[in-house]
Amino acid sequence: MATREGRRFSLPRRNPDGPHPEGPTPAGPNPDKRRRKDERTRKQRIIRRCVWGIALLLVVCVGTAGCAYWHLDHNVSGIDLSKVLTDADDSGELNILVMGSDSRSGDNGDHAGGDTGGTSRSDTTAVVHINEDHTRAETVWIPRDTLVDIPACTDSDGDTVPAQQDAMFNSAYGEGGPECTVKTVEQMSGLELNHYVELDFSGFVDFIDDIGGVTITTTEDIDDPDSGFDEPAGTHHLDGDEALAFVRTRHGVGDGSDLDRITLEQQMATAVIDQVKGLDLVTHPKQAYDLASDLTKSLTTDTGLDSVSSLLGLGKSLTGIGADDVTQVTLPTETAPSDPNRVAPEEPEAGQVWNALKNDRPIPSSVVHDQRENPANSSTSK
Repeated sequence: MATREGRRFSLPRRNPDGPHPEGPTPAGPNPDKRRRKDERTRKQRIIRRCVWGIALLLVVCVGTAGCAYWHLDHNVSGIDLSKVLTDADDSGELNILVMGSDSRSGDNGDHAGGDTGGTSRSDTTAVVHINEDHTRAETVWIPRDTLVDIPACTDSDGDTVPAQQDAMFNSAYGEGGPECTVKTVEQMSGLELNHYVELDFSGFVDFIDDIGGVTITTTEDIDDPDSGFDEPAGTHHLDGDEALAFVRTRHGVGDGSDLDRITLEQQMATAVIDQVKGLDLVTHPKQAYDLASDLTKSLTTDTGLDSVSSLLGLGKSLTGIGADDVTQVTLPTETAPSDPNRVAPEEPEAGQVWNALKNDRPIPSSVVHDQRENPANSSTSK
C-alpha cells in the first residue's frame, strides 16, 4: 500500500428518532439528560452505502451511456481532501470512507423531513477496506454516538476547528466537515484513508428506484409510524421510499437503539449488492443512463474520484466482489464510562478489527460471530 408488493405504507411524518435527537443506545437507560446542550435540532440518518456496489453500477452504466459521458462527468461533486487522504494505486488495497448526509438542502427535505438548522451530521459512516487482490471487502460501521477524541482540523471555510476530547463521533462532520471526519477516523483506527464517498437521501431513493427496487425478508412484523414502514413478517420488494423508511426504522422493531438500526442497514446493503449483480443494463440503455445520471448527481467524492473515468477505473477493479465476499461488522463498543447513554470502542475487540484492516486481513471471526442479531430477521446468524 502506498504511504499515504398491497402495502400499508405511509411516508414519514416526523423524525423517526423521537424527541431526543441523538437517542439512546442499548448501553443504558433513556433519561432526559441524554439531550446534549448543543443538540437543538433533530437529526435523521441515511443508509450506509457499499462503495463497491456504487462502483459496479458505474462500470455498467458508463459503458452504455456513450455520448452522455460528458454530462455524467460533470455531475459528480469533488472535495479537495489531498491534505488528509493518502494517495494509493487503486489496483492495490484501499481504505474508503463512505458516508451519508442528513442535509435538508435540495430534494433531500422531501424525503427527510424536519429541520436541522442548516447543519448536517455524519450519522452514517463506514470504512470499506478492499484487499490487495480486490477479491474481498471488509466493512466497519462506526456508531454515530461513539465517544472519541477529535483532532484539530480545518472546516470548509478555512477556519480551524479545535481538538475535542470525549466527543460524539458524528459531531466531527457537523463542526468540521469531511476533513475533520477523515482525520478522526484515521486517528481512532490507525488507518490511512485513500478515498471519500458521500451520498444523500434523494440519491438513495432514486438509486433504489433505478435498480428496480430491492428485496428484503423479515421474520418479525414491523410497524413504525415514525419512519412510515408498516409490513408483516415475510418477503417484500421495496421501492426507493419504502427502502428509505426501512432503514430509518428504529422504534418498530428491536429495542429502539441505534445499534439495532445499524443491522437493518447492513441487511439493506447486502440486498443492494444482490440486486445490482442481477441487472442487465447493457440491453437496457435508458435504464443504464437514468441510473448513472441519478447516481452521479448524488455523489460527493474526493477529487481523486470526482470524474467518471476515475470511478470507472475503480469500478472495473471491484466487479469480482459480490455479497458473499463482503464482511460487515459494527465496531465493537461498550458503555462509555463518562456517559451511560453513549458508547466507546470496546477493547481489545475494536483494536483487533482495525489491526486486521491495517494488515490486509479478514476481520477476526470472533468479532463477526459476536455481532448483534438483526431484530427484523431472527434467522440471521450472528
